[in-house]
Amino acid sequence: MARNQILSGKEKAAVLLITLGPQKSAEIFKHLSEDEIEELTLEIANMRMVAAEEKDKVLEDFYQLCLAQEFISEGGINYAKDVLERALGSQKAVDIINKLTSSLQVRPFEFIRKADPGQLLTYIQNEHPQTIALILSYLRSNQAAQILSRLPQDKQSEVARRIAVMDRTSPEVIKEIERVLESKFSNMVSQDYTAAGGIESIVNILTSVDRGTEKLIMEELEVRDAELSEEIRKRMFVFEDIVGLDGKSIQRFIREIENDQWAIALKGASEEVKEVIFANMSKRLIEMIKEDMEFMGPLRLKDIEESQQNIVNVIRRLEEEGEIITPRGGDEIIV
Repeated sequence: MARNQILSGKEKAAVLLITLGPQKSAEIFKHLSEDEIEELTLEIANMRMVAAEEKDKVLEDFYQLCLAQEFISEGGINYAKDVLERALGSQKAVDIINKLTSSLQVRPFEFIRKADPGQLLTYIQNEHPQTIALILSYLRSNQAAQILSRLPQDKQSEVARRIAVMDRTSPEVIKEIERVLESKFSNMVSQDYTAAGGIESIVNILTSVDRGTEKLIMEELEVRDAELSEEIRKRMFVFEDIVGLDGKSIQRFIREIENDQWAIALKGASEEVKEVIFANMSKRLIEMIKEDMEFMGPLRLKDIEESQQNIVNVIRRLEEEGEIITPRGGDEIIV
């Protein structure tokens, strides 16, 4: 490679991977798409020689970008810009920030993700439920859960419902709400339509709230929107979460499940789930189930998921009856 040649972004990425070595590069590849891996592999294969100065320059640029991203995570873009200006000068700082924000989307409401939930609650509790729902959708689940738990009861289920049915919000709306919350961050939001909320978002939040708040919200949702309520309930505890249950609870619900159901459900389960389940079964029962699994042949994914969901429904029923406990955010289980 010619000295002082201006490298493209792809060439810089190739140089970085070469410099990091095969082991670290392989770890990075795990996070890339097939197309990206193919392009970078070709770039690396076609690269004959990289001058030491070029390697150093690429590593330095990469290091500065990592630092900038860390500063943004800590205190927002203005904080990152201020720190980088002090260290590298105004122009270099602007170059790094521009490069970073053009390649990485800065998450809306980033400036409040480190705010104290109590203070944030005071600031937003009188806002319209849709505004509160949008803000909570962009917070960490545990942070949003604390705020949702402290909202007036008449607002809790309404905010939860709005998060669950939320799809995409225009950048103009997000900007206006950000401006009200913190005017100096209003011009930092991405111009693309950003997805927030949805079923997964409210499930993550409800998983972190206390049981009383969850029960109240779910009961209200069931009255207002039974179909939405059922969809949320289905995702509140998934089959793979069995690994987090205590042995006594696992042994309790195992007795409720027929052997053929276990054989189907475990056919598509992770090794970790199988290990936990088998650890709580008798040797004879394990042999019977393994034998069934071996002789039943290939199964449709739909059948496996249906059996797993049936088991989850049994677990949920036993929990509602107080016979077992599924660990939840904020719970302390005393054995």
